[in-house]
Amino acid sequence: MRFTLITAITASVAVAVAGPTLENRQSRLCSSSTAPNPVCCATSILGAADLDCASPPNPLPTDIPGFNNVCAAAGQRARCCLLVVV
Repeated sequence: MRFTLITAITASVAVAVAGPTLENRQSRLCSSSTAPNPVCCATSILGAADLDCASPPNPLPTDIPGFNNVCAAAGQRARCCLLVVV
């Protein structure tokens, strides 16, 4: 009886501790509801429209600082867009 109780408590604590780590690894670069498409853009017009945009090179960065660095290396700025117009 005690073994079952101790095992259940230990498993519950392990799952609770691992939860935030799993969520951090799966965080997205851009919000899925407002602007789901990560792109690198050269020109921004008043922050409302971006020109000369392209998808970041593969593999896609997994975090925001990496996304900023990849775009900066190409002379562009990291942006999140609702619609990507080619």
